[in-house]
Amino acid sequence: MTQQEAVFIGPPVTYKQDDTPRRVGFELEFTGLTLDQTETALVSSLKGVVESISVAERKLHVEDLGTFNIELDWEFLKRTAARSEQAEEGGDWVDLLSQAATLLVPMEVVCPPIPIADLGALLPMVDALRQAGAIGTEHSPIAAYGVHVNTEIPSLDAGTLNAYLRSFALLQWWLVDDLQVDVTRKISPYIDLFPQAYLEQLFSRSEPTLDQVFSDYLQHNATRNRALDMLPILSDIDNDRVRRAVDDPKIKSRPAFHYRLPDCHVEKADWTLVDPWNNWLVVERLANQRSALDELSSAFLAAERPVIGVGRSSWVEFIDQWLRDHELV
Repeated sequence: MTQQEAVFIGPPVTYKQDDTPRRVGFELEFTGLTLDQTETALVSSLKGVVESISVAERKLHVEDLGTFNIELDWEFLKRTAARSEQAEEGGDWVDLLSQAATLLVPMEVVCPPIPIADLGALLPMVDALRQAGAIGTEHSPIAAYGVHVNTEIPSLDAGTLNAYLRSFALLQWWLVDDLQVDVTRKISPYIDLFPQAYLEQLFSRSEPTLDQVFSDYLQHNATRNRALDMLPILSDIDNDRVRRAVDDPKIKSRPAFHYRLPDCHVEKADWTLVDPWNNWLVVERLANQRSALDELSSAFLAAERPVIGVGRSSWVEFIDQWLRDHELV
């Protein structure tokens, strides 16, 4: 897919409950570039003003889009670099550590939330990173580089949360196959799927209360390591309740899904951010068909067998045909 052919399509619900346009933020993880090279690629494609935070982190302020974070994805390095900047000492060894880290630690570009209608503005950025030499998931046998899609939720009520959770849960095995997720990421703990015990509980409640949504999710998914991490949304609703269940300072409260499943293929000429977006878009489409969610939830529960549960391959085959029959893909 060329940049000219890549087009972002909006989901059925493009506005939030307060009638403001929904926004999407992307996070890209890759290697092959230094911090300086990544900065140069973003400035050439997006323009803007650079703010240097440390030897491990920069910010690019782009008019009409917002602030892009450019950083080595290594918390220790970032903290040490920030301390050395404040103390004005230790800069040499931190700089050397930063250069060495580019071989093992992913570079990360965190995009600001952008209205869905304006996402095309990000396409030149991916092209510039590719041309500069960025490489993604397939080129690292040890790092599970990926793309995170952070889409604002249209509403924070129990019905909306349940619809999206059921939609993703019904599709999760199919989404992995559709994306052809790299084996290095499949075996990593970072993108674990919802466990089957949670699926059974989820599909058994067609109209849960908000309290039930919380209790069910936190009972089975008290971790950030999920392909669809709902902790940011739940924390935005009730931060204290989430923190009591999950003691993790990396949880960022925000009214947006944290979809972490897609690989990053920035080095491929036919890959753009439209690819992970289109994969997520299937979740959006199904979430907006409540009667279909009931139908498919019942079908999943009916397919369960003692001990072995629901057969993954047979369910993927069934759901793939169902999606095609209903023109959701």
